[in-house]
Amino acid sequence: MGKYVIGLGEALWDMLPGGKKLGGAPANFAYHARQFGLEGLAVSAIGRDKLGEEIVEALEAHALPYHLDRVEFPTGTVQVSLDGRGVPQYEIKQDVAWDNIPYTRELAALAADCRAVCFGSLAQRSPVSRESIGWFLDAVPQDCLKVFDINLRQHFYDRDVLDASMRRCDILKINDEELEIVSRLFGYPGDAPEAIARPLIRNYGLQMLILTCGTDGSYVFYDGGVSFFQTPTVQVADTVGAGDAFTGAFVGSLLTGRSIPEAHAAAVRVSAYVCTCEGAMPAVPEEIR
Repeated sequence: MGKYVIGLGEALWDMLPGGKKLGGAPANFAYHARQFGLEGLAVSAIGRDKLGEEIVEALEAHALPYHLDRVEFPTGTVQVSLDGRGVPQYEIKQDVAWDNIPYTRELAALAADCRAVCFGSLAQRSPVSRESIGWFLDAVPQDCLKVFDINLRQHFYDRDVLDASMRRCDILKINDEELEIVSRLFGYPGDAPEAIARPLIRNYGLQMLILTCGTDGSYVFYDGGVSFFQTPTVQVADTVGAGDAFTGAFVGSLLTGRSIPEAHAAAVRVSAYVCTCEGAMPAVPEEIR
């Protein structure tokens, strides 16, 4: 069994109304998996600039190990605005460092020692990072848990990338809006979540499908049945990173021996707690984990 639980893809600054916060789904995932005692590791690329240096400083301040190649592109940024409910809207800058993650000897060595990896569609918007992610997934051990947190943003996805990613993953994590898009793209009939989820599981040979529905709860569909939990009512500061926290907590719980419903319950608690905090990487109290 491998050692590392890796978030692979974008590392960037979320430029929020109150200032910048370290962001990027893979780093958020790795951070929250690490809070369950696992060897979480953020893998991406940064520029040779001040924002890149500050990403290193921020990861070290969060005690999150990293593998960040420095490349000749600017460090990624996302302009984030919040609506009246605290839900973020994103403007994601293009041609940045994380679009150009190189597949190096060091990255291949991490792949060979990988216990679980979470990747998304956003970092596959460019050919360089898409190829590196594909090579990484091909190089992980057979028992490595591969999680595709689909994470559709703006226009940065297409049917081919989604199809190839779902074929490579063990767990698909998706929200209700994304499920509608996937259903439309791939021609799945019906609008009931289970009516779409079950064919996706069958057609792609998935171990499970995680479906989050915002305030309407969340599901985990798997061979043994379905787990459902209501979303707790909390005082929301912002929802940035809440989905990544859910995924990190779920995988962290699974890998430390909890059942699927137990892991689901922990993911719901952690995600709700993150919504009460500003930014994506708060320390989560042990009693919530």
